[in-house]
Amino acid sequence: MVLPTLYANPSAAVIRSLLQHTHDVSIYAKDMAYPLRAEVQDLDLSSGRLVLEVAYAGPDIERYLVNGGISFDLEAMKGAKAIERESYSLSNVAAKLLKTDSTLYHLECQLPDSVFVAEQRGAIRIPFVLGMQTRVSLEVYLHELNVPGRLRNLSVGGCMVDIDLAESVAINVDQEIPGITLEFPNGESFFAEGMIRHIRPFGNHGYAAVGVQFINLSTPQSEALFRYVNESEREAAYRTGANDKLDYHSPLFSPGAKEKKIQQREAQEREKRSRQSPMERGVIDVAHQLQVGLMYMKSRNLFPEEIFYDCVDTLRYLVEQDRKAFLYALSLLRDEPEWVRHAVQVAGQLADMLLIRDPHDPRVREAVLGALLHTLGKPLLIGPQLPSLKVNMNPMQKEMLTGHVAALSHKLQALGWSPSLYCREIVENANERLNGTGYPAGKRGDVLPDLVRLIAVIKAVNRLMHTRNGIPPRTPLDAYRMINEAASAFDKTVLVEYIQVYGLYPIGSLAKFSGGFLAWVMDIDSKGMPSRVKVVKNLRFPDTNISSELSSSDFIQIGKLEDIVNPADYGVKVIKV
Repeated sequence: MVLPTLYANPSAAVIRSLLQHTHDVSIYAKDMAYPLRAEVQDLDLSSGRLVLEVAYAGPDIERYLVNGGISFDLEAMKGAKAIERESYSLSNVAAKLLKTDSTLYHLECQLPDSVFVAEQRGAIRIPFVLGMQTRVSLEVYLHELNVPGRLRNLSVGGCMVDIDLAESVAINVDQEIPGITLEFPNGESFFAEGMIRHIRPFGNHGYAAVGVQFINLSTPQSEALFRYVNESEREAAYRTGANDKLDYHSPLFSPGAKEKKIQQREAQEREKRSRQSPMERGVIDVAHQLQVGLMYMKSRNLFPEEIFYDCVDTLRYLVEQDRKAFLYALSLLRDEPEWVRHAVQVAGQLADMLLIRDPHDPRVREAVLGALLHTLGKPLLIGPQLPSLKVNMNPMQKEMLTGHVAALSHKLQALGWSPSLYCREIVENANERLNGTGYPAGKRGDVLPDLVRLIAVIKAVNRLMHTRNGIPPRTPLDAYRMINEAASAFDKTVLVEYIQVYGLYPIGSLAKFSGGFLAWVMDIDSKGMPSRVKVVKNLRFPDTNISSELSSSDFIQIGKLEDIVNPADYGVKVIKV
């Protein structure tokens, strides 16, 4: 995109172009546990004056201003269905804070005169804005883990990359990485070794920003990098209108055949994501926030209590708003990282069952917090010996993973945060079993309170019904049977209660019908039978995806219900944000 007019302040022009679309503004600071959402109240294209409005009830909003400046991300969702993401980040923008109401503030900002930022060492940092796209691959562990991302700025000293929040668990500040590869649209690429300099949440759509310093550059690498930076500077100047003498794109940013194919595939995926309901987005936001909380624990050594409690309160609000829609939305986390999916689904079902038992149970908030925190110890163990939680683990790695409860407890202690009684019960004992076969302490029988007996069954069913370490998922009936046969390990009364609540065809499972159709179960009746489904595939035409909701009165169109099946066996995927 080329801006039609040469404005006095190119930074303001970039912001103006993004404000034309659905957008979010997030103000962040290194010492604060979460970003503030802001609204643009005024923007002067000539002077570069920007006024942001922020609602904040806390006593320390001044901490978001560092040395008289603020840093913020602007994300815009573009396109006909607002599904194409564009972003712009500015740091250390001069700002004045004005209080306009008891919890309302204005930040009067003076935008920089140039989109190009001078770094401490004298280099110029080029922002990748207005459609400038370059793919990045971070090799975090040699031959073990590669993380894809997109370039957000570039200089001869390093770059900023945004990656999926789920991939950030393996990355730490001051970590040397074997390689970073930049692949430009025309097919040219640049490779260097790197050092992670910072990592933080990026905006509100499930991404993290990673700052990488290029290290150990050879002379040919340095020469190539200078050329790429110069070409990027020219492209940014052309797109922003900062230089009216430039009238054509840099060849570096003209997409080749490979890039065009990738863009086409990504557009199709974004089209699918646009169909998400508000309930689905709410559940996915909890999954993202849980990962943001982990990032603060790892990279900033602080426990973001407000983030985690906000996740708990959101889960409770959603289940009370529409529990069946909530249960269906929980199932759509199948493509999230295993530890995230398991934590949010187990916490969500724990909230559901406790509220069914007693809507006024005072233990709900702390117990659900414990369920969310319980699996955080697993990503805390990631390192050279356990580079990823996605792989099929060898015996040594499986043994390492059993230490996740201790890893979390040690981390919480180091951060100076102590869980409440009910939270601690879940965090420490969720993997214990009545017959002493659980871990980490091998506790038995009456020592385990009712909350632990309940979450033990919820966790066991959830684990059996999902692919785990290469083991295919069980049907609900098989999962129930296996837990029943291990009755000495689990509370049989709780298992019966669970089956009565969720049935043999739980909401969110994939049902196969005799007419050759596959459909997600969206609702069940009082007898536990599906009463509403979303048909997604006709097996007579396996390459064609469909999306059609049917109630039980229309099931004659798809045949009789046969069984619950594994989505992976039929190439059925849940759309991930």
